[in-house]
Amino acid sequence: MARNQPSGRSRDQRGREGQRGGRDRDRDRDRDRRGPGAQGRPPRAEGSRERHRDARPSGDVIEGRRAVAEALEASVPLRKALVAKASGEEDPTLEKLVRRLEGSGVECERVPKAVLDAASSHGAHQGIIVRTRPFEYAGLADVIAAAGSGDALVVVLDHVTDEGNFGAIVRSAEVVGAAGVVIANARAATVGVGAYKTSAGAVLHIPIAQVPNLARALEDLKSAGFWACAASEHAEQDVWHAPLGGRLALVMGSEGSGVSRLMLEKCDFSCRLPQRGRVESLNVAQATTVLCYEWLRRVSGESDDGR
Repeated sequence: MARNQPSGRSRDQRGREGQRGGRDRDRDRDRDRRGPGAQGRPPRAEGSRERHRDARPSGDVIEGRRAVAEALEASVPLRKALVAKASGEEDPTLEKLVRRLEGSGVECERVPKAVLDAASSHGAHQGIIVRTRPFEYAGLADVIAAAGSGDALVVVLDHVTDEGNFGAIVRSAEVVGAAGVVIANARAATVGVGAYKTSAGAVLHIPIAQVPNLARALEDLKSAGFWACAASEHAEQDVWHAPLGGRLALVMGSEGSGVSRLMLEKCDFSCRLPQRGRVESLNVAQATTVLCYEWLRRVSGESDDGR
């Protein structure tokens, strides 16, 4: 489908600052004479901070037996498990979970409990911590390629920050057959354990592009034949009368601020969901689901009036 382009400081201030600087230098000299343990704190052991940093796994980690089991069920790619060495009788629940991990190809390393304590963010690891594999994001070009040349939907998230909402949006986009989801690489939710869960694994089946500049990405989508629509409760036309078919880049705003002014200016049109109730609005994940299915209805030829 072819697209048509729609003052300086005072002398007194400097004097006071010089006095403060002199007092600070005197205090530093006194502290040097007293030595590192003179203020009631024992000297820090050399290298203790480095050892603690090395003990904490890098990347996303999952702590606790239930959380690890749920990650397995959600097909979260897991890299390695740290499991507490048995100090007495074998824990059958923990061992059953370890067997499930090993059966899924996850390396399991037995370590002292102190290692898990150092690596844990909250101390409730229940004898197991699992490190996830880094998620492989797509490029915007991959999303455009997946869209082909016909009707296609791309969901663009303008700094949605809640990982649960993000995962639910990815799930809706994948279910209706969207070509991809585009997110910012800063101040936005990313693909973590929460997104795997709320997307029901959909993050593994749809391209998710992480870009440094959403406005530029939207321009690239428009150059590829997409019409850009912003979802806004302040829009004049509702979803039933907006041209939501064809090649559509659907822009959804953040939970608190909605679509930014710059992204609104980049969009070809905007639309809103009609309301009859008293609640202010749907959340971003629910609203995205409604709009995704309206796009699917249009391109499936199920509309009575031909839109």
